Amino acid sequence: MIHLYKVGGLKTALPSAGSPVPLEDDVVWIDMLDPTEADLRHVEAIVGVELPTRESLKDIEPSSRFYTEGETVYMTASLVMNVDLGLAHLTDVGFVLAGGRLITIRHAEPKPFFLFAADMKRLDLQPGQGSKVLAYLLDTIVDRTAEILELAVSKIDNLSIAVFGEGARGRRRPPAELESRLIEISTYHRLVSKTRDSLTTLARLATYVQSLGRVRDDKQTKDLCRIVSHDIQSLAEHASFVSSNISFLLDSALGLINLEQNNIMKLFSVVSVVFAPPMLIAGIYGMNFDKMPELHWAIGYPAALVVMLATMVLAIYWLRSRGWF
Repeated sequence: MIHLYKVGGLKTALPSAGSPVPLEDDVVWIDMLDPTEADLRHVEAIVGVELPTRESLKDIEPSSRFYTEGETVYMTASLVMNVDLGLAHLTDVGFVLAGGRLITIRHAEPKPFFLFAADMKRLDLQPGQGSKVLAYLLDTIVDRTAEILELAVSKIDNLSIAVFGEGARGRRRPPAELESRLIEISTYHRLVSKTRDSLTTLARLATYVQSLGRVRDDKQTKDLCRIVSHDIQSLAEHASFVSSNISFLLDSALGLINLEQNNIMKLFSVVSVVFAPPMLIAGIYGMNFDKMPELHWAIGYPAALVVMLATMVLAIYWLRSRGWF
């Protein structure tokens, strides 16, 4: 699917078949969603530059993600998506500046693209300002990334209160509850980790864009890119702080699991200590020797029971005095 965006945000669809037709001058953004090989060749014939394939977008080397060929600039960034579904992952998006236009190649639908397309009519754009379109798009992507971090922080705070809040103090937690908490923590850890990876690629992209001559010559675009770069740096620091909080929360949750396990072992230990003296007495009088005078006592049986009970009471008193339970 190929969409053309003109100055003022007017959106039109570009047929992927037929003879290449020159684009109107006021087209500043070509957005290609899940393009086929035929779509790529068709747009290449229109704009006169080679476009990256899906496989080339997956390259991780900086030299493969940011480079210039003649007057055409190629960049790739990884964006976070599927956050609302709890299955955050990264998708690689290609950005190409060619002929005063921005061309984006993506094989997923990150939310910032939808937001930017809806907001494009408010932007101050002129024909041939593809670099400025890219700067505004990066600003929208960074804003969305900030929202993702805010969402993660809010959920982590709620989880922390649920685990360590006043209502949880002194309450025994069943294993199923602690297991579910661990799963939640791992989900948030994945979200923040993917966000940090995305911010790393966006920081490289913003730095590369600022180095372009066409950006340095446009004060408004240059200032916007500088602001975006500063925001990315701030978000990266915040993401690192959030990640450290998640690590602390994970260690604390594991500590609670260890405490619960220790409490179970303590219970078994207390029961063993309490019943050890009665078992000793029962073992002694369970021996089949001929000369055991107590066996012939009329009160032997009730006396043994009383002694057993007394040793259990003494054991419990001793354990309580030690603060074991």
